[in-house]
Amino acid sequence: MYESNINERYMDLVIETLRDGGIVIYPTDTLYAIGCDALNNNAIERICRFKDINPQKTNLSIVCCDISQASEYARIDNRSFQLLRANLPGPFTFILPASSSLPKVFKGRKTVGVRIPDNTIARLLAERLGNPVLTTSIEWNPDYPEEGCEPESIAMRYENDVDLLIDCGTGELVPSTVVDCTDGNNPEIVREGKGELNE
Repeated sequence: MYESNINERYMDLVIETLRDGGIVIYPTDTLYAIGCDALNNNAIERICRFKDINPQKTNLSIVCCDISQASEYARIDNRSFQLLRANLPGPFTFILPASSSLPKVFKGRKTVGVRIPDNTIARLLAERLGNPVLTTSIEWNPDYPEEGCEPESIAMRYENDVDLLIDCGTGELVPSTVVDCTDGNNPEIVREGKGELNE
């Protein structure tokens, strides 16, 4: 399925899988990502288990369809809003103060990473699901770059862990740029990745 040609039958299947607590691999404007319904604790815990993520110690990120949806799950002050509006959709993860509407797996976490990728498929998932998609990048060995960008290699690697993979052709190998906006007046780039931040 490609951004320029959305297969509605496939999209319905992906949304149904997410609503049923399934896990999918999908394209973004950077790396392919692993995602689930961000409000489904069991699905989030399943991802955390096979990726060996401790949600109490690792920043969790969500993909939203737009800033309006993001504002339901993160607290966005005026300065952060201006920054998001200037750079999204785009290859950025903005770390923002978390709101109380996130599920219990986020309990104790004061922040959440927010992504609104410049990728129609990724945004459609959050839009059609009606809430954000928890997201984490796939992992790959730099010595074998095809593991990170070729859908066939990704599918083989994760065949026992995920329910669906959306094949959108060869992906990229550059991650998003991560910007800490917990202090909206002093945004700080904590990981350089794809994209030039417009301030």
